[in-house]
Amino acid sequence: MARRNKRLVFEDLKVIDAGAKGKSVAKTPDGKVVFITHAVPGDRVNVETYKKRKNYYEGKVTQIKEYSKKRVDPKCVYFGTCGGCKWQNMGYEHQLFYKQNEVENNLKRLGKIDIPPVQPILGSENEYYYRNKMEFSFSDSKWLTRDQIQSDEVIENRNALGLHIPGMWDKVLDITECHLQRDPSNSIRNFIKTRADELQLPFFNTRKQSGLLRTLMIRTSSIGEIMVLIQFYQNDEDPIKEMLDSIAKEFPEITSLLYVINEKANDTLYDQEIICYSGRDHIFEEMEGLRFKINAKSFYQTNSEQAYELYKVVREFANLQGDELVYDLYTGTGTIAQFLSKNAKKIIGVESVPEAIEAAIENTKLNAIDTIKFIVGDMKKVFNKEFVLENGVPDVVITDPPRDGMHKDVVNQLIDMAPKRIVYVSCNSATQARDLALMDLHFKVVKIQPVDMFPQTHHVENVVLLEKR
Repeated sequence: MARRNKRLVFEDLKVIDAGAKGKSVAKTPDGKVVFITHAVPGDRVNVETYKKRKNYYEGKVTQIKEYSKKRVDPKCVYFGTCGGCKWQNMGYEHQLFYKQNEVENNLKRLGKIDIPPVQPILGSENEYYYRNKMEFSFSDSKWLTRDQIQSDEVIENRNALGLHIPGMWDKVLDITECHLQRDPSNSIRNFIKTRADELQLPFFNTRKQSGLLRTLMIRTSSIGEIMVLIQFYQNDEDPIKEMLDSIAKEFPEITSLLYVINEKANDTLYDQEIICYSGRDHIFEEMEGLRFKINAKSFYQTNSEQAYELYKVVREFANLQGDELVYDLYTGTGTIAQFLSKNAKKIIGVESVPEAIEAAIENTKLNAIDTIKFIVGDMKKVFNKEFVLENGVPDVVITDPPRDGMHKDVVNQLIDMAPKRIVYVSCNSATQARDLALMDLHFKVVKIQPVDMFPQTHHVENVVLLEKR
């Protein structure tokens, strides 16, 4: 161990695991944990720390002395600068191993409950080009790489259309190819950047709150429909029209071409008026004969193909026979409820976002489903004894909460209600483990199925089946 500018330097550490948030794990000679970026289990590395806590350090690799056999060459030239795919340097089979390992560790160590063997994780058939939604930002002062800074190249055009540097809200990396969304995503983005430069349209400056071009969203569906939405900072009609006309002419296959005039300090869409410039104001997604209408503000699982695999797991775990009353908590736009509707007598979907419920109701009409009732409200407030008295005691509950998991009042109501089965879908197995521990006296964990929705990242979904004891 050495010191450098008040930072500790550890030499020849063996990377032994992959931890939370995509960081790898090593241990110092005295047994303290070091969380490291851009390392792969099996590497031997020198590490310089930049953060010290009581029981661990955080650091970065300064030299790789021995490469792990789990390593692969990253597919993307922006790996290590763009923070979107932190595990791209690790073989996919190893990514799946560490995701499954994280689920098992969280349920055992954090939940401290008895669990059955975890079923092998369901990997994604598509390791790349799986996202159906990407959001990019315009900037008039693009992020320069270390190579660009150290070179003699004079960079006169600092315009960027790409992704934010991790942890830097005002820094945008200009990209020409992203491997997460299938074509024509790259072609559309590159054309818009080139055409904007040709038209000399001002790119946005976040600090100064100036410029015209602000953000770009591209959504695609598995049936080939495409949505393109551009946020403009000012209502400058002629340049906006010229830009949108150029896009429509170059890409006639675009189903929905939209724009927004957003003069707020932030670029969130949910309180903005969406203007349809050409085509429809929505696209459609399909799954087992169901059609889902998706507008610019709609939530839909980002990996369409793997969402289908996830929903099939939920259906298998729910084991519906056709005569059950089902509660679908945190229903979102009601996709799971509709997917299960033909197997249940009645489904009650609950969601706090009014726009999501509006979309859910619209889609049930589109799919001619009349066995689902949707209710809007804050889950911890509306999901109470009066709710159960009004809607009936469910046989099965599906719950798919946000990353924070379920509020303790929701957990207590589930315990009081005592359904036969609960299917718990989670994007955060740590908070899921906490909730399972709270229910352990009343419900037994029967099945566990991790599902990989996001290859090349550390994120993992997990589905747990609980049965009443």
